[in-house]
Amino acid sequence: MSGSHGSVNGAEHWMALEGGADGSSGGGPYTSRFAGIGASVPEQRVTSDELMASTAHRTHIDLERLTGIHEHRVVAEGEDSYTLALAAAQDALSHTDFGAEDLDLLIVSSITRYVGGLTMQLEPPLSLSLKETLGAGRAMSFDISNACAGMMTGVFILNDLIRQGRVRRGMVVSGEYISQLGVNAAREIETILSDQLASLTLGDAGAAAILERAPEGAPGIEVAGFTTLAEHSRLCLAFPSKVGLGASMYSDSRALQQVGIEDTVPMLREALDQAGLAFDEIDYFIPHQTSARAIEKGVKEFSERMGGAPKHVVVTVDEFGNTSSTTHFVALWKYLREGRFAKDDRVMLLSIASGLEVGIVIFKVDQLVGHGHDH
Repeated sequence: MSGSHGSVNGAEHWMALEGGADGSSGGGPYTSRFAGIGASVPEQRVTSDELMASTAHRTHIDLERLTGIHEHRVVAEGEDSYTLALAAAQDALSHTDFGAEDLDLLIVSSITRYVGGLTMQLEPPLSLSLKETLGAGRAMSFDISNACAGMMTGVFILNDLIRQGRVRRGMVVSGEYISQLGVNAAREIETILSDQLASLTLGDAGAAAILERAPEGAPGIEVAGFTTLAEHSRLCLAFPSKVGLGASMYSDSRALQQVGIEDTVPMLREALDQAGLAFDEIDYFIPHQTSARAIEKGVKEFSERMGGAPKHVVVTVDEFGNTSSTTHFVALWKYLREGRFAKDDRVMLLSIASGLEVGIVIFKVDQLVGHGHDH
């Protein structure tokens, strides 16, 4: 979904946290780390076959073969963006040894702000409602929106504030009720060439990430950087739907993937250089979960150009679909629950979101392992 703020032009405007946009030192001596990861996925499942059986036209599209998505989660009665975000926030807190009252900052970063069904809450901000319900009374709070890169943008901002010593601890949380885009697309889509095809890949989920100042000498976030390539902002647009409730989304998926791969390579190189790492020193690579085929193609291209491949590529799109801004943190949550990580593992999160936003976060898993995450 679209939404870019300002225009930058390629790697020379890369905003990384060893230095600000102006090349300054970033302003602080601290390191930040992830203290807790939470998620909330609805129980209700809809398979790709079931979704395609609901289309108004005979499309002859084999969505599962095309995308690798077997099923996605869909909200039930009483669930919405707010309930997903709240449950994810509570889950993240349950994996820490502190409470909501210890948070200095709360950032809500979802595209959707649905409360009570498909009613979009603009005021008061969702962050204020969440803050009050959670009991995070002393936390500053605000909402941001940056397409599918929302949570990564929130992490980027919070990481910087912790590094500068402005806050000690905060949470980034998102609840995405976006399956309605697929319901609306199913009413209009006629062929595989439809610009609403990407809407059929979306699933609902909430996710939350808590960041804190790391103890001296402890590992944490090594690089967090972001850039916006606004010349591509028209490749994905959303408008109020003409056929149903909520919105409809129109994407040039092929062009998005092409420019996404092309423009991400210099960012990847710069982020890895900054961390003093090679691509094959990344233990777990978590890209944005668009489709299994797109991930495979992207990783192959990156690996060829970077001269090495990450040890593991995380794919969760097959069981959750594309959950928009929550995708990286749903994947992290799943792997933590399943006990897949070792403490020394280095993870790279890569966000390539329409707008076009490219965000990269590299960190050591460290104390997240065994911190109440693995069940």
